Amino acid sequence: MTRQSNAISRRSFAQFLGAGAAFAALNPTVSSSMTRAEKFMRPLVNGNVRLSSNENPYGPSQAAFAAMNDAFKLAWRYPDEHEEPLTEELARINNVKVENIIIGAGSSEILKLATQSFSGPNKKVVMADPTFESVGQHARATGAEVAKIKLTDNFSHDLTKMAAVQDAGFIYVCNPNNPTASITPKAEIRSFLRKVGPGTIVMVDEAYHHYVETSDYESVMPLVKQYPNLIVARTFSKIYGMAGLRCGYCVAQPALLEKMKVHKFFDSISILTLAAAYASLKDQSQVDNGRRLNAEAKKYVYTELDKKGYRFIPSSANFLMIDIRKPVKPVIQAMRDNKVDVGRVFPALPNHLRVTIGTMAEMQAFVTAFNKVMA
Repeated sequence: MTRQSNAISRRSFAQFLGAGAAFAALNPTVSSSMTRAEKFMRPLVNGNVRLSSNENPYGPSQAAFAAMNDAFKLAWRYPDEHEEPLTEELARINNVKVENIIIGAGSSEILKLATQSFSGPNKKVVMADPTFESVGQHARATGAEVAKIKLTDNFSHDLTKMAAVQDAGFIYVCNPNNPTASITPKAEIRSFLRKVGPGTIVMVDEAYHHYVETSDYESVMPLVKQYPNLIVARTFSKIYGMAGLRCGYCVAQPALLEKMKVHKFFDSISILTLAAAYASLKDQSQVDNGRRLNAEAKKYVYTELDKKGYRFIPSSANFLMIDIRKPVKPVIQAMRDNKVDVGRVFPALPNHLRVTIGTMAEMQAFVTAFNKVMA
């Protein structure tokens, strides 16, 4: 059998991935496969309610499960030939060209590629304090100095101070920000991009983009065409519930992406992940339902915290930062002892407890444990 006759074309691959959307109602294979996986999963779960890692408790869409099931037929193939359908769909959705996109193993790989490419001993990395830490870790590995700029009193990025850092090669803006779940207003972002010199690369990490409800936020994805120094990162880990599958991407002008590709690991995304991501993009209900369920559970927690007089940072993501008015470290352990895992300590905000917004039942368990621990 020849390679040509043995291969499935990129176009037909995209078609059969999309055809899997009705799978859940017709095929029980996924459920039985998940049952067989229980022995594997058991050592990985401590039985606690897991509200510590900003994961989506609802998981991938049924269309994604169906597509992965179909893609098992191609598990023997290297995935690189089958990246094109996903890249083309991402280009269509974001109104850019295929050459404006790199996909990677979660946005984690994208952040690492960018930091490796645009920082070094003579190129500082500028980031907020606190924010998602991995960029700083990758920067130190390149020998770059990391300049941390404290968030404003409103928990937005202090973009004026960030833009003023000398010898900055790379500026990282997480919007909405992790761990604060706060946004940096759109007018401030636009002003900042106009001020940053073309020799400084700006990455805006929009991992939690789909959860934002305030009109004071906007994605900067459309601005990539205007700014050759702008990179926008997205992930399938959050609203699409694919944290364990690892898929993310970034959009930028081709000249930047060529520098990043030098550091890219070949075939970093599995063929099952490609299938799930493509199917997820075709399932708008995954986004709509995820946003709605997250908002409902978050509103419930807001109400319960208000009853007890606890202040919190208004959340534009699937997690929440609560000011408990005392060091969080012993509270984290006490919550764990009460069968609820919450976020770690963030040194810049030592009295703030980060909790993922899970299902309504999980948040009820959180409130019960929290009230007990804080009594």
